[in-house]
Amino acid sequence: MGEELFDMVADSVFFIKDREGRYVTVNQTLVDRCGRKSKDELIGRTAREVFPAPLGTSFTEQDFEVIREGRPISGQLEMHLYPNGSRGWCITWKQPVINGEGEVIGVSGISRDIRFAKETTTDLNAVAVVLEYIDKHIDEPLRLSDLAEMAGLSTYQLDQRIKSLFEVSAGQYVTRKRIEKACHLLEKTKETIGIIALDCGYGDQSAFSRQFRQSVGITPGAFRDSKTKT
Repeated sequence: MGEELFDMVADSVFFIKDREGRYVTVNQTLVDRCGRKSKDELIGRTAREVFPAPLGTSFTEQDFEVIREGRPISGQLEMHLYPNGSRGWCITWKQPVINGEGEVIGVSGISRDIRFAKETTTDLNAVAVVLEYIDKHIDEPLRLSDLAEMAGLSTYQLDQRIKSLFEVSAGQYVTRKRIEKACHLLEKTKETIGIIALDCGYGDQSAFSRQFRQSVGITPGAFRDSKTKT
């Protein structure tokens, strides 16, 4: 199984869960992170049963969101707890697990630890709030100055924090989130391209199409056609 390879990566958690959010496959890093002795102590349990509240509840709800909507989570900044009670931060990616009939049967994910200089770690909670706000309000205008004010940082400081995490500027991060949502909607829904443009925060279809082609290399219509043929 794939966890054997991920067992060798001490700073990254790897897992696969079923439709009920129960662990099916885990790597040794997750076992260590939870203060357990073996993988068997996690298999068949949900994050709610493994992690302390409210983190465990949040992780489980996140799993069900991926399973329900079939929409990946890409580069989400999250807090986690070590067995000794100390706090850390990680960046999480989750993907729906899909069977041959196109049904979502589970979720797989990776969480990678991040290391920051001491002077920046105090900002991470505020940055996490901003990133969550971006994800939930991606259909609205998102001014970097407003986001920075929300985090209690200058625009430059917020941009640097996001660049340190994702190796893209704050503006590029917002664009990436918009395009990721657009790809999901184009593939999974029958909404018109004009409606999808509005749902992803673009004022009109032409602006959306230009940005989509610049980011993906093809038009939204061509992207949708390529997915319907596969």
